[in-house]
Amino acid sequence: MALSAQQIPRWFSSVKLSSFITATQLRKRFQRPGKTLSHRFFAQPQLSSDDCFLRCGFKTYKTSSLWNRSQTTSSNSQEISSVQSTLLPAVNARSQKTQKIPSFDSEPSEEGLDDLPPLSPLQPVSEEEAVQIIADPPLPPSSFTLRDYVDHSETLQKLVLLGVDLSKIEKHPDAANLLLRLDFEKDIKQILLFLKDLGIEDNQLGTFFTKNYAIFSEDLENLKTRVAYLQSKNFSKADIAQMVRNAPFLLSFSVERLDNRLGFFQKELELSVKKTRDLVIRLPRLLTGSLEPVKENMKVYRLELGFKHNEIQHMITKIPKMLTANKRKLTETFDYVHNVMRVPHHIIVKFPQVFNTRLFKVKERHLFLTYLGRAQYDPAKPNYISLDKLVSMPDEIFCEEMAKASVQDFEKFLKTL
Repeated sequence: MALSAQQIPRWFSSVKLSSFITATQLRKRFQRPGKTLSHRFFAQPQLSSDDCFLRCGFKTYKTSSLWNRSQTTSSNSQEISSVQSTLLPAVNARSQKTQKIPSFDSEPSEEGLDDLPPLSPLQPVSEEEAVQIIADPPLPPSSFTLRDYVDHSETLQKLVLLGVDLSKIEKHPDAANLLLRLDFEKDIKQILLFLKDLGIEDNQLGTFFTKNYAIFSEDLENLKTRVAYLQSKNFSKADIAQMVRNAPFLLSFSVERLDNRLGFFQKELELSVKKTRDLVIRLPRLLTGSLEPVKENMKVYRLELGFKHNEIQHMITKIPKMLTANKRKLTETFDYVHNVMRVPHHIIVKFPQVFNTRLFKVKERHLFLTYLGRAQYDPAKPNYISLDKLVSMPDEIFCEEMAKASVQDFEKFLKTL
């Protein structure tokens, strides 16, 4: 096998070094005391190491031939005979070694190949070798979707297996950039185990991370501190797990903010510690959402709807969503129930579920009862219809127990509206 272009300089250097050693050893043998022949053969300028391969190697061959001819000539002097008898074996041996110069077509040894430098990335390759090269498709420099990165990111692949909806996360550029920089083992696994220990089920993790992807940027010790704070306020582990499931951003708020929120509801609503705790357990979004709707609704109940403070306390502890309900929906529902159905405040306070029901449903059933002459909402009179049953019962029970009619009659009546 012929030597490659990279192997030739290394082989060439090794051959020059071998020739230099050969010439040096030969010179020492001729320069022994009493040998005048060495002065005659080597009384020349000293050769450099770069010339040893060509000139010293050539002299070695010439010397060997000279003494071979001297061996067959009987008229040689005694001095040459002496040199022949003492130096011929060494010279012949050295000549044999010198003649073993490898050609450029000889195959290099395995030891020489081990020392060769690695191939340069700029070295050209053949078409056959190029076809065998398998390269991964490059990542796009920018993209509007995380789908282009899923095949290249182990983190994104495992998040998908957990049930995370990347199509929702990718709508937030900061979220996409965050996830692509995260390492699953270092940045996500510890958060995952923490939530599982808290009580979040496996089938709930995907929904949780889809809503609160920012939790991956939180420090684990801070998360533990916030849980410890809630436990110090007598929230049980099951309560905290329920709150975190229903309000995924809860643990992203500092202890100071959580404490301020609890203090606000206790002071603004004048609730006891236990009722305040029960309120936020049932609606943990009160701790994470804006306080402006809460403040606005409190004014609406007092100033526009005319409820007393203790009546407001009673209603919101039974239906916490009344604190964050739409103002327009509250006023329209109250106006219809109080002014059209003639239900007084104290009865509405007992059945605040009416504010949590769609108004068209209340209207349909009230009009049907009015058509049948059974729209009677005073508990002190016969054929009393409670607001609770009016808004909560399915159509079959409503028609059978309260309207005393069939479902078909109710459906026919709705077509006339």
